[in-house]
Amino acid sequence: MRTEQTIGVRVAVAAAGTVVRLIPAALIGVLIVGNVGWLHRFDLHVTASGHTWAIGHPGWVRFMEVWSLVFDPTSWRVAALGLVIWLARRRAWPLALWVAVTMTAGGVLGALLKLLVGRHRPDLLDPVARASGYSFPSGHALNNALAASVFLLVLLPVLPRHRLLLWIAAVVIPLVTGLTRIGLGVHWTSDVVAGWLLGVAVTAATATAFLRWAPATGGLEPSVKG
Repeated sequence: MRTEQTIGVRVAVAAAGTVVRLIPAALIGVLIVGNVGWLHRFDLHVTASGHTWAIGHPGWVRFMEVWSLVFDPTSWRVAALGLVIWLARRRAWPLALWVAVTMTAGGVLGALLKLLVGRHRPDLLDPVARASGYSFPSGHALNNALAASVFLLVLLPVLPRHRLLLWIAAVVIPLVTGLTRIGLGVHWTSDVVAGWLLGVAVTAATATAFLRWAPATGGLEPSVKG
């Protein structure tokens, strides 16, 4: 009975987390589609300021380019595949499936939203970097927040002595990645913020479904040993 109550609480918390993050992300999307003036001016101001700074700091531009490459969505997908294989080898089948479904759902959602919104990237006279495709939401921000939260939930029970380090990495990596996309002038600030929110929201949504579907696994705390 106590286990059922605990799982019920986790489901409620995960569901609430989904709603809390989806609402502001959806609001940003509505404001962008509606071409609301104050948000457009804010994005322009931040992008212009960041571009001015980037032109004067080529070393930091190189750092941002390398960081964006290392934490590219494809890199996270390869890492997630490794995590799925690792979990499968330890017979944590439901959790392995959850990782695969979550990463796939986040990637598909980001691609669909780019096509639906069709927002163009910043158009700068002297760009320090270029990127293809539509701008909203930031694929880097979304997939970094998505994957970081997935790895955090999977590894926290397995590496209890490194909880602080895991939390720091899960926050810092997506944060810095998003800022590099703004600094390179390939995304608007609102693209990145929406990407962060959506990435965590997708994880919370699939975690809600997982907790209801596989209570026997102990939720997101599998018994996996090195």
